[in-house]
Amino acid sequence: MAREGPMPRSTASCLCVLTAFLFSSSVLSAAATEQSDGENKAPSPRATNGQPFPWDKMRLPETVWPLHYDLFIHPNLTTLDFTGTVQIQLEVLQDTSVIILHSRDLRISKAALLESSRILPLQVLEYPEFQLVALQADGVTFTQGSKCALYLEFAANLSESFHGFYKSTYRTSEGEVRVVASTQFEATSARGAFPCFDEPAFKANFSVRIRREARHISLSNMPKVKTVELSSGLLDDHFDMSVKMSTYLLAFIVSDFLSISKMSQHGVKISVYAVPEKIDQAEFALEAAVRLLDFYEDYFDIPYPLPKQDLAAIPDFQSGAMENWGLTTYRESSLLFDPKKSSASDKLGITMIIAHELAHQWFGNLVTMQWWNDLWLNEGFAKFMEFVSVNITNPELQVEDYFLGKCFGAMKVDSLSSSHPVSTAVENPAQIEEMFDDVSYEKGACILNMLRDYLTPEAFKIGIIRYLRRYSYQNTVNAHLWDSLTGICQSDDLDEGRLKGGFCSRGKSESAASKWFSEDELDVREMMDTWTLQEGFPLISVEVKGREVRLSQERYLKSEDPTQTSGFLWQVPLTYITSRSPTIHRFLLRTKTDVLYLPEEVEWIKFNVDMSGYYIVHYEGRGWDSIIHLLQRDHTALSRNDRASLTNNIFQLVSIGKVPLDKALDLSLYLSSETEIMPVIQGLYELVPLYKLMEKRDMEELENQMKGYIVDLFQDLIDRQTWTDDGSVSERMLRGHLLMFACVRRYPPCVRTATELFRQWKESDGNMSLPNDVSMAVFAVGARTEEGWDFLFEKYRHSLYISVKSRIKSALSISPLSHKLKWMMEQSLLGEVMKTQDLPYVVMMVSKNPKGYKHGWDFLRDNWGTLVKKFDLGSHSISNMVIGVTNQYSTREMLEEVRTFFNSLTKETGAELRCLQQSLESIEENIRWMDKNLPLLQGWLDRRGAKPGATAHTGA
Repeated sequence: MAREGPMPRSTASCLCVLTAFLFSSSVLSAAATEQSDGENKAPSPRATNGQPFPWDKMRLPETVWPLHYDLFIHPNLTTLDFTGTVQIQLEVLQDTSVIILHSRDLRISKAALLESSRILPLQVLEYPEFQLVALQADGVTFTQGSKCALYLEFAANLSESFHGFYKSTYRTSEGEVRVVASTQFEATSARGAFPCFDEPAFKANFSVRIRREARHISLSNMPKVKTVELSSGLLDDHFDMSVKMSTYLLAFIVSDFLSISKMSQHGVKISVYAVPEKIDQAEFALEAAVRLLDFYEDYFDIPYPLPKQDLAAIPDFQSGAMENWGLTTYRESSLLFDPKKSSASDKLGITMIIAHELAHQWFGNLVTMQWWNDLWLNEGFAKFMEFVSVNITNPELQVEDYFLGKCFGAMKVDSLSSSHPVSTAVENPAQIEEMFDDVSYEKGACILNMLRDYLTPEAFKIGIIRYLRRYSYQNTVNAHLWDSLTGICQSDDLDEGRLKGGFCSRGKSESAASKWFSEDELDVREMMDTWTLQEGFPLISVEVKGREVRLSQERYLKSEDPTQTSGFLWQVPLTYITSRSPTIHRFLLRTKTDVLYLPEEVEWIKFNVDMSGYYIVHYEGRGWDSIIHLLQRDHTALSRNDRASLTNNIFQLVSIGKVPLDKALDLSLYLSSETEIMPVIQGLYELVPLYKLMEKRDMEELENQMKGYIVDLFQDLIDRQTWTDDGSVSERMLRGHLLMFACVRRYPPCVRTATELFRQWKESDGNMSLPNDVSMAVFAVGARTEEGWDFLFEKYRHSLYISVKSRIKSALSISPLSHKLKWMMEQSLLGEVMKTQDLPYVVMMVSKNPKGYKHGWDFLRDNWGTLVKKFDLGSHSISNMVIGVTNQYSTREMLEEVRTFFNSLTKETGAELRCLQQSLESIEENIRWMDKNLPLLQGWLDRRGAKPGATAHTGA
């Protein structure tokens, strides 16, 4: 349920009724009784004081609805705590004797019902297990249709984690440690800063007042309207009332940040905030934000509804960024850029993250999912719009080269039996946190891209604008999106007459429907439900017999259990080209099997053109042989996306036994002629993991043969790379990948150049300017010695340039110095000389290092309790560490050790986390792969005459 428009703020209209009879605090409200499932649940929940708690569900009852919050917050950055008050205007939807709302780790000292002439104290019952509080008073009922106001006083410590209202610190160049207080409320942590109705559907308006010292500034979602100086010397900042929004989008910061600002073409003031010594690195983000916000206003044809948009770089931040309405927050590495120190990769990454958060101002903020089960409506759209927007605002970044990688990453998770549908039921905070994964983000974006290709970009754009207009300031479910994308040319009050010309005036033979099939009407909802309500994705098998193309679909699954692939059926928008026709042909596969007919026989056929669809393809019979022959003869006959997807698909088919390994390796031979970034990177992504599995076994000879083959495969391309920052963004990023790979693999020409550059840089005390795109390769070579490692770490400690620190950190973590790797993890956990926010990355990098992987597992296991408190159960950080530490194990001994530890966990410490099952499945798959394919790999390399190459003790 959601309501539009401004809400009343006065307490004088409070209409709560005092009844003539008593309602005992132990009696369930009528609404609570009505909403129960009739199940006998034992034992009944008990409040912390021992009284029965009058609500037994995780979700809030819909008996009252918040209209407006008047919130006062006073953080003390010396004592590291805060006090606050909140007055909540409510509308009563059903008669009830109790009000249930959220609170976590707050000390509520006063709760009252405000009436025009009196204050009625309320009893507070706390139920920490569900993070709920109940407010009630003897003799009081809240009657349907009335409005009333709650008043609460509370206090808490600033959180030591990365969520709620938490403490962040930074060190100045003089060594002074300064404190920042900042918020991160998504998904369920607004309740850790103030008592509230902390579910996305409970939208309301917010008026915020923040008390601070004169040496600080405060920020919130809306502009500051006034500052009042108190007799104590403290200052109260009053912020304008917000638009109607969910609690998770509220934000406030108290800091000593500085800012730079610029007006957008549409009159929005855009500002970037950062710690004083880094504000000179904010210009790039400011210019990008101005361009992107203007783009979205024009693209969506819906004005940005706030007068300002702030972007703040927070020194400690768990995720990449957060879309708080009007006050987006970021890791420093996701926002700060220096033209002289930052790489092409930094430029691309920062622009994409800003594009993501600003897309959320419409998808997520203006229109919000009803509940977290449909998180993908927020995150999938924002991830998808990154590519749509940046492709237009920054064409020089060539973002189209990187979308494929997102789909491949999603498929890696989605190919496991532990995957989940895009839209999946969730209830508790850990389950909600788990939704912030590759399925919600990357798969969501990839199926939207497929749908856009299916409908045509023009029709898709019309549909999503209709969706945003229909549901502004409201909450939605999947069906609302599909309905908005159906019947694009049917007029309603949201589709203006201009649509009748152009797209909608085309004849049927040109319509979006007829390009797929003409005998039926398009049913977007029916088709897309097959992609959002069931997990996994289809494997399309293609068999060509003359002019006849036989098609079949099944679930692609890396599992030995055939029962888990039955019962799955997708509506698959197939695209294909042939040796006789470069025109893209289309066919909607809606059944398990089907047949299409070509006008003439062909030498080869390629399905899923440019990987626009979220499926992989197996070419039966001589299909793969024809494609391999084509790639070896003239690989440019296919697009770079097609070449990358073929490389990905054939190696995925090896994993499930559809294609022998030697055929996949035969295809990889064409890569010696490849020059484009996406096919080269995909080749590395498929080949490098083969020797990474061996590094953690005692099979050095075969491991080195495989390493030698890969270096030899790309040697000509590596030799053509220059140690500069010249070229396009894609050329520069490819150069960085290749030289890093070559140096870590100890390819002599690369090591010689990098060693000399590191010597010169060290002799200049780090002042010499290194080419940014290749500096990590230089640092990686330098970090191989104790002296070089220590020198790099000192530069890491004192550098103000986030991009430089990030590259040094990566280089340090792939060093062969085992004791240093262990020390890095320990220091990252302490958070003094290395930021704890970087710990998941450090642990993952150390775990990929053959000299550190045992330390990585020991560290994760020994510090598990601390980690799940710091990063939250279900968080992407925990998942990344679990998967990153274990996904290259391939022995039954390690499988048993990992399983034993996971089995020792309780529900409270993560026993039910999805990532544990993903981890075990990955190890089991690695074992099966090694058992089956090691002899094939050895034989193929022997036949090729592959000799062990120069190798390092650590790998990329």
